[in-house]
Amino acid sequence: MEATLADTIREITRKHLKQNDGLLLGQAISAVGWVNQTVPDDCMENIIELPMADVAGAGIAVGTAIAGRRPIFILRFGDFLWLASSPIVNYAAKSKQIFGVGVPVFIRALSDENYGLGIVHSACLHSVMMHVPGIRVCAPMTPGEYEEVWRVFMNNDDPMFVSEHRQSFQQEDEMRDTVEADADITIYAISLARYHAVKAVEILKKYDVKCNLVHIMWLKPFELSYRLLEPLRVSKKGLVVDSDYAIAGASQSIAYELTEATGHPVTAMGRKDESMGIGQHLIHGTPTAEKIVDKVLEVMKNAKDR
Repeated sequence: MEATLADTIREITRKHLKQNDGLLLGQAISAVGWVNQTVPDDCMENIIELPMADVAGAGIAVGTAIAGRRPIFILRFGDFLWLASSPIVNYAAKSKQIFGVGVPVFIRALSDENYGLGIVHSACLHSVMMHVPGIRVCAPMTPGEYEEVWRVFMNNDDPMFVSEHRQSFQQEDEMRDTVEADADITIYAISLARYHAVKAVEILKKYDVKCNLVHIMWLKPFELSYRLLEPLRVSKKGLVVDSDYAIAGASQSIAYELTEATGHPVTAMGRKDESMGIGQHLIHGTPTAEKIVDKVLEVMKNAKDR
C-alpha cells in the first residue's frame, strides 16, 4: 500500500521532531485525531499544546523560530489565520529584510468543505498571504509535492505558509499535467479545485472540448515557466480555478500574469465573494466540476462569438 499524504506529513513531522530538535505547536493537537492523523503520537516531548489564544500561539511559534527550533505551527482551520496573522505578517515575514534575521516557521493552515463545522471553520485563505513580502506560499496536494515543500523549507530560512486541504490527506498518487496537442482551453487548478478540474476535463470530452490541465502548487514565488505558458500559447484560452476566493485572490492574480505573458485571455474562478455558514443556502465552496464545465463552455461560446 502506497503512502498517503497524511502518512507523508506524519513521517516528515516525526523525523523533524526526533532528529532535528524541532517543535510542533497548535491547539487540540492530540485531542481531535492528531489533526487527521498527520501528527505522530510518539513525540509528545516536542509537541506544545497551545491554549485557545490564537494571537499568542502564533507569537510563540514565531519566537521559537527565532530561537532556531524551526517550528511547525498548525492552524487547524484556515479561518483562524485572521487572528494568528499579526506575528507572522508583522515579524516573521519582515524580519529577514529589515533585521537580517530569518524566521523559518512552517505554517500548516487547513481548509475543508465541511460546513457543519461552523461559519469560521471552512475557508481557504492562501491568497491573503500572497500579499505579504517575505513569505513563501504553496498548496501541496500529493505526497511528492509535500516532500518538495519541506525540502525548500529546510534549505531556506524563510517562513513557509502551507495551504492544506483535509480532502487531500488520503491522496496517494501524484497529479500530473495533461496536455493535448490541439486543446481548446488550458485549465490551471489550485488546491481542492485540482480534483474537481480532473472530473471537469472528463465531462467536457462529452461536449467535444479538449482541455489541457496544469496543476499549480507554488503560489509565491510564482514562476511563469515553460510548463505553464506553452499549453496556453497553443490553446489560446485559459481558466484558473482555485479553492480560495476569486476576488483579489490567487486565481485572479495568476490569470492576469498568464494573460500578460502570452497575450491570450485567461479567466479566473474561485469561491463566491459571500460569507459561508452551516445552512444549505450559505454553502459557497470550491467550484464543483459542473460549475467548471459551465464556465469553460461560457468561455468557449464567448470566444466563438467574438
